[in-house]
Formats: sequence, C-alpha cells, structure tokens
Amino acid sequence: MEYNFNDIELKWQQRWRDEKTYKVEIDKNRPKYYVLDMFPYPSGAGLHVGHPLGYIASDIYSRYKRLCGFNVLHPMGYDAYGLPAEQYAIQTGQHPAVTTEKNIARYREQLDRIGFCFDWNREVRTCEPGYYKWTQWAFCQMFQSYYDNDLQKAQPIAKLAERFAKNGTKGLNAACSKELSFTAEEWNAFSEKEQQQTLMNYRIAYLGETMVNWCPELGTVLANDEVVNGVSERGGFPVEQKLMRQWCLRVSAYAQRLLDGLETIDWSDSIKETQKNWIGRSEGTEAQFKVVANNNPATQDGLEFTIFTTRADTMFGVTFMVLAPESKYVQMVTTTEKQAEVEAYLAACKRKTERDRQAAHEVTGVFTGAYAVNPITGENIPIWVSEYVLAGYGTGAIMAVPAHDSRDWAFAKHFNLPIIPLIEGNYDLNEGSFDAKEGVMKNSANSEINLNGLQVKESIAAMKKYVTEKGIGRVKVNYRLRDAIFSRQRYWGEPFPIYYKDDMPYTLPTESLPLELPEVSDFKPTKDGQPPLGHATRWAWDEKNCKVVEKALIDNKTVFPLELCTMPGFAGSSAY
Repeated sequence: MEYNFNDIELKWQQRWRDEKTYKVEIDKNRPKYYVLDMFPYPSGAGLHVGHPLGYIASDIYSRYKRLCGFNVLHPMGYDAYGLPAEQYAIQTGQHPAVTTEKNIARYREQLDRIGFCFDWNREVRTCEPGYYKWTQWAFCQMFQSYYDNDLQKAQPIAKLAERFAKNGTKGLNAACSKELSFTAEEWNAFSEKEQQQTLMNYRIAYLGETMVNWCPELGTVLANDEVVNGVSERGGFPVEQKLMRQWCLRVSAYAQRLLDGLETIDWSDSIKETQKNWIGRSEGTEAQFKVVANNNPATQDGLEFTIFTTRADTMFGVTFMVLAPESKYVQMVTTTEKQAEVEAYLAACKRKTERDRQAAHEVTGVFTGAYAVNPITGENIPIWVSEYVLAGYGTGAIMAVPAHDSRDWAFAKHFNLPIIPLIEGNYDLNEGSFDAKEGVMKNSANSEINLNGLQVKESIAAMKKYVTEKGIGRVKVNYRLRDAIFSRQRYWGEPFPIYYKDDMPYTLPTESLPLELPEVSDFKPTKDGQPPLGHATRWAWDEKNCKVVEKALIDNKTVFPLELCTMPGFAGSSAY
C-alpha cells in the first residue's frame, strides 16, 4: 500500500498543534533540559540545506531526552536583523520589517512541514522591541562597567569614579585602552566632560578609534566575513580600511578567563588548540624606541613609540623598524622627501583587509626617511612602513630581527637591509632566517649587558630585567584577541540606547527601554554621510521628560541627539 505522506504528516502535525504537544510548562518534578539551535536569518530564499542538517540532529536529541523523562525546552526563533533585508529595502523601498515578516512566514511553513518538536510559544525574533529591550539593557550594563584585573570580573563604573576621587590611578589594575596616570586632586579638578572622557578609557562598552572594513557604496562597516577578495560579499563593492570612531566591546579583557575556561569544557583537543591560537596569549616585553629628529615637526619633541616583543633577547639584532600602515606614527615620522611615496603606499594598503594582508606572500613596503634609536645598541635604524604589520596586534610597530624571523628576513632581503646573526650554529642566512627558540647567544654585548654564551631562555630573562631596571620598557602579557567592533552604519538593527550631551555618550534610563527604531524617509545614508537614522525627524532624547522627541527640539540643555548607528547583527544572536 502506498505511503500517503501528505495526508499522514499533515494529520499528525495538526494534532501536535491542537494538543500543544511540544509546549513546555514549568514542572519541578522533572529534571530540566535545554536544547538551543542557532536561529536562522530569514532570507527570501527560504531554508537552505544547512538549516535542517543541524536542526534534525538537535530534534532527535530533544526527543530522546524527553523520552528519558526530562522536561525539554527546545525553542526556535529568527536572527532577524541584517544587511540583506536592508539592501532589499534600499532597492525596492519596502520596509525591512515587511520583508522580514514575509520571510519568517515562509520559514515557519517549511519548519512545520519537516515536523520539528519546537515549542513555538517560546519563539524569539531579534527585531521585536520586546526582545531587543534586553539587548539594549545588556549594552547599558557593559557601558556602566569596567573590568577589574585583580578581581577578574566586571565592576560598576561608579566604583571606579569613587576610587579616582580618593586615590587617582594609584594601585589601579584595570583593563583599559591606554595606561593613564593622575592624582585624586587632578581627577576632582576635571570637568564633567573630562571625567567622562577618562572613564571611557575603562568602560567595557566604549567609543574608540579603530580600523574598520568600510564600504563607501553600502555606507557601512563590514565584518571580516562580509568581505571577499577586497569587495563586499553582498553587491561586490570595493572595501577599504578606514579609521573610525566606533562602539567597541572590551572582550580582550576576558582573554585570560577564556583561556582558563577552555580547561573546564568537554571539547576536542583540536578545537581547544584552535581557540587558544585565536586568543593568542604571549608573554613578552614592551620597549621604547626614540625617533631621531628630522624635518617633520612632529619628531622634534622627543617622539618615541612602543614595541612589543616576545624575544627581548634579540634586541641586539634589530636592524630596522616597521610600522603598520594604519599607525598614527607614520604621518608623525615621515620626512618631507618621502611624503608622496608613503601616501601612495598607504592608499594601496587601504584596499586590502587584514585577512588579505595576513595571507599575502608578496613583500611590500616603503621607507619613511626617518630613523629610530635602538635602545640597546644606540644605533640609528631606519623606520619602514609595511602591510605585514597589523595595527590591532601589539602596538602596530615592530622591531625587526631579520636573522631570526622569517617575515623580517624576507623584508630585509627584498630591500637589502642588514642581517645580524645572534645565535651560534651552522646556518646560512642567505637561504632564510634561523627561527630558533633555543641555542647559545652571540653578537649580544655592550658595556652594560653581556648575553654572549647564555642560553636563549637565560638571555630573555636577563634582557627583561635589564630593560625594566633601565626604564627602557616593561614586562607585559599580550593577546591576539581583539575588542569587538559593535557599530554598524545601518537602519535595520537594534538602536543604541545612547544620547549625546556635550559630545559625550549617556545611557537612557532602564525604565525607558526599549528605544524603538524610528521611521525614516530613506534607508540609504544621508547626503552628508550620516547613517540612515540621520533621516529620522523624531530622533532626539528629552532628558527631563525621558522620551523621544523631534530633532528640531534639540537645544543641548534638556534635549539631546540620539546615536545614529545601530548594533551589529550578532548583537541579538549573542543575547539569545
């Protein structure tokens, strides 16, 4: 007899709906079990094969645990904010909410036909105000917190302000963008704006100048996975590197906790190793290199910059320095004669993402015309700019030791720069660098310190001690993990619960959340380059009455402008 799957499946699916078979109530007599899927983004194309591939596995497991006596919560929802709906809105003029609703209906129909055991009473849509109220709430909590390195957890920013009022920065060990030093007297003499600017240096959610993937055609910042071969994945538009003021999350403060946590979870060793490499912990030394004065006025005032190295023992072999193209120091050290050449190189680098630069094997760079002083040898060494140095790791400046680093060696050979061997052994520096982490030191002595004859580990310890005692640098732990860029110049996303007073951000009161997306006349950026929310006429915050009002009422006394950027797509998906 033929299996009439249409009638049979529709019959049982209807019965499951009528009897609310998969609805979950609180039952303290049964053990709880929670099965969570990654919610799909509702695109117009409907489900793709990758969706049921994962959902079928979790569905089987949910049914198994239910049969084992567990009270199983297995919800489904939609990661509903994102660029595709906004681009469709730009092309057709149709509001993203309309197309998102239509796409969700299509997804629901397909998911029901497959027969999953989801509890649809717990459905989540990240674009609904009732949901993103809590995304906004979480952002406010991060904005009002800093990370205490001694306690290894977040603390209220108000506690930090109280500490500054009593002790300044004395004894402070907190995650920050820049090391600051001031007394209680200086803090108390700061204006409110100066105090807010100082606290921004410590907030977990903070405004910072950072390099981003900027797509002029789309008018927004793109994540690395939204850029393919230097163009946007959606539309194929050129993407360039640009320094922008962005909301960031200080996830780097949690790097050590993330590493420690890997030891407590049941993951495979290979995945753990991948995570460790991604977090990238390295112990090393920061050292100061002073720039030799030249015809650039910015180098006249004893300009110096900091480098981070895990191999302090190799400082006798530093023969040149390299700055990342994005480093602010490039403009500050470049001589008049080299200005045009450097500018042309920087323009070329802007067209490449960090991922492209890391994968590239071609050696490129330009000499700035400037020199820095090797603090160990006292010799003047040339300062170059090259795309193989990234601004986000370390300080965006490196000391190059071509004898014992393969990328430095390739650069030195290409530009005919000196190469000084520091480790004894039978190796040919014409063939490549000797990247040894063990061995006996040579060519590493001056009138104050002698590393010759020491093993590498002994030499590293001796050099760390020396630079610390001489005030040349300090011992430091660094991480590859970056702070997350949390701003998008888009309409279809969670509004930031932020308004600006004297150009400084303040959070909306918790009881005023959610701050809902306003209506706009156009989903493109404004003519003067503002994000799409710049088109909204009703987008200002009345601080006195705690409500959104017309922008025309802004007086910078009681009514202030609201943030024009929205949160990225991963804001809502991170929250569920």
